[in-house]
Amino acid sequence: MTGVLHSAQNLLAGLLLLGRTRFELFSTELQEEIARQAATLLYAFLVLVLAALAALFGAIALIIAAGEDYRLMAAIAVAALFAVLAVAAAWSWRNFARARPPAFHASLAQLERDYDAVKP
Repeated sequence: MTGVLHSAQNLLAGLLLLGRTRFELFSTELQEEIARQAATLLYAFLVLVLAALAALFGAIALIIAAGEDYRLMAAIAVAALFAVLAVAAAWSWRNFARARPPAFHASLAQLERDYDAVKP
């Protein structure tokens, strides 16, 4: 009877150790994902502000440099260029978002391997 009890205790200890390892992996991946998202947001904000300033000053300079008769046409051309760039940026962003692996991919894959190893 003690052999069965000892085996059950060993099984429970192994399961607890396995659960702890998986939780540590999940915790590490969560920290990495949070850091990556924070850095992405910071860089995106920086790029957005700098690009907006560059576009604003460039557009103003172009419109002022155009002759009196062509200022309206220059303003329309600048607005159309900004619209095309916005569509291209949205398309690139969508492709970027689709290309990355889902969050916690390694943890889920390891749990799947554990399940396959344990199931009869």
